[in-house]
Amino acid sequence: MKDGERKDMILSGSMYKVLFTLSIPIMVNNLIQTLYNLADGVWVSKISSVHFAATAFVWPVNFLFISIGFGLTIAGTSILSQLIGGDKYEEANDYVNQLMVISMLTALVFSLVGYMITPYVINLMGARGDLAEYSNIYLRITFLDMPFMFLFYNFNSIMNAQGNTITPTLLNGMSAVLNVILDPIFIFTLDMGIAGAAIATLISRAILAIVSMYILMRSPSLLKPSLKGFKFNKGKIKKIVKIALPSSIGQSGTALGFMVLNTFIASYGTATMAAYGMVNRITSLVMQPAGGIGAALTAIVGQNMGANQMDRVKEAFRKAINFTVTIGVIGGLIMLWKDEEIIHLFMQSKDSMETIRQGVSYLRYSAFFTPLMGIFNVLQGMFQGSGHTKYSMSMEIGRLWFVRLPMILVFKHLTNIGPTGIWISMTVSNLIACIYGFLIYRRNTWQERVVQLEESVKPSN
Repeated sequence: MKDGERKDMILSGSMYKVLFTLSIPIMVNNLIQTLYNLADGVWVSKISSVHFAATAFVWPVNFLFISIGFGLTIAGTSILSQLIGGDKYEEANDYVNQLMVISMLTALVFSLVGYMITPYVINLMGARGDLAEYSNIYLRITFLDMPFMFLFYNFNSIMNAQGNTITPTLLNGMSAVLNVILDPIFIFTLDMGIAGAAIATLISRAILAIVSMYILMRSPSLLKPSLKGFKFNKGKIKKIVKIALPSSIGQSGTALGFMVLNTFIASYGTATMAAYGMVNRITSLVMQPAGGIGAALTAIVGQNMGANQMDRVKEAFRKAINFTVTIGVIGGLIMLWKDEEIIHLFMQSKDSMETIRQGVSYLRYSAFFTPLMGIFNVLQGMFQGSGHTKYSMSMEIGRLWFVRLPMILVFKHLTNIGPTGIWISMTVSNLIACIYGFLIYRRNTWQERVVQLEESVKPSN
């Protein structure tokens, strides 16, 4: 399908068809990403549960740094999709150039800083002994792939804004296959252990970024970067930051919250840390359809708002909610039905019996909040596509800092239920975040902000 045909479909096609056409490649993309994260976990868990716990322990630290990249990607998709909806392709290309340069400069600085401060951050988070050693090795190497990740985020943003979700999926699929092939080679054949898993991912992402940029420049895309005679445009940078900053703060706040959360979880032992990391990857797998719908909604909302079609925006929201809740309920029932079998499939180290026991307990609680995560994803897609990222920011930060972490502290110090308090807190925090997001949606203030954004990005006559 050509880019012009995708635009016509987004602006006038059957809404379920639009949602599925755009979201299915994203679902596959996310599924691939989750599967090769699971593959990493399965291979590393064969060494020991402590090695696996290290990969889960350091994830929020890396996520804290790449949150800026997420924010820029969301800003790019929101701005570019609205400009495409308004037929402003020249200005959209100007934004592409600004986004590319800002992203790469940010990634290079963060990669260097992250590599240098890794040992201090891990120590501050409370890791000791083997957990600290393996966490330090794994995290330092993962920081090196940040420029490649940011470059692919740019590619993904440019393609998604045009409704092209297939090309990024195909490329990510090839990268995932390469990663799965390289994992056992670096971990076991070359006897590099946990460092081998990180190096395999680094190589896979570097190749992904290079190939994606080559395809972007060679494809008939409506938007292409061109850095010839590039100059920073303060007005455009200000608009990008205005949309990216709340999202980046939300992502950063989430990452910091998970760093604190991981500290609490680690205090219960490596078995709890490993169970937490494994179940999160399993639930991420179940929620791929909801994640795909939420991501697709960003471009759908953006283009239809750019064309002043608010009725189609609301129609997209309603139908996205119906679909994601249905998928969440089905996924939750499967997790309750086959809980032990699922955990045994993904946790295979010989020292993991306690991890398996706690994993089954966490999986049962997770089954109840999978429908809530579907609603959460749809609300995020709605607010991000409209450019109203401060609402998505407040949902992300609020559920962690104002609900989940205080509840965990209460359960930890005032009860004797152990890690179960963590699982309960996660369920309740997701419920409250969804209620808050839905109330914001009903107030319709996100529509007013869209009008301001649309006027602000119009070129002057």
